[in-house]
Amino acid sequence: MSREAETDSIGGEQKMTDFTVTMNEFLPLREVVFQTLRQAILKGELKPGERLMEVALAERLGVSRTPIREAMRKLELEGLVVMVPRKGAQVASITEKDLTDVLEVRITLENFAIEKACSRMTEEEMDRLWLASKQFEKAIQEGDLVRIAEADQSFHEIIYQASDNARLIQVLNNMREQIYRYRLEYLKDEMSREKLLNEHRSLTNAIRSRDAEAAQKVSFQHLENQRRAIIRSIREREKE
Repeated sequence: MSREAETDSIGGEQKMTDFTVTMNEFLPLREVVFQTLRQAILKGELKPGERLMEVALAERLGVSRTPIREAMRKLELEGLVVMVPRKGAQVASITEKDLTDVLEVRITLENFAIEKACSRMTEEEMDRLWLASKQFEKAIQEGDLVRIAEADQSFHEIIYQASDNARLIQVLNNMREQIYRYRLEYLKDEMSREKLLNEHRSLTNAIRSRDAEAAQKVSFQHLENQRRAIIRSIREREKE
């Protein structure tokens, strides 16, 4: 059995060189490779501007070049990889302008999502939002950076889903993913975590009161605080 075939059939989690590959017998190898590279980019294991060589990545993951090539195409569609003339694929960078552009669009769409959520959210969804807020608080207490980011994502996902607009949800999620790797830097700061915690509480209370205007104000400040912190992170990276 080839290494690729062996990798495709094994269940569980295993470490391959620098990346942790979560294998799933129900997923094709190309999807496993895509998720592995995607997480490596989002977590900063593959850094902005870093070249992505098909041969080198295939060797690191123990697969052929075909699933690597397929993963690159999907990552490019997500905006996480860019194709540079005469250089090939590389991890996409986010400039201050890119970040501001994304967040300006996101706050407009998120305001719309909040407005719809306040009017459409069921009592069951209200309970789920409150529980998600508590789970975020627990994640902060535990101090696991990735767990905090996942809990934050789950919290906002409930609001998006309550808008009951599939296209809106898709666009918002895509924008959130594009800045995920920088948000991890933001979450490393304990002061930022406390600020986020208070914002989540205020946003939860406003939505539970179905006060769209108050919820939108909290959401704007929530994103503006992140924008400023991420820009500081970008500038610090540029000095390195």
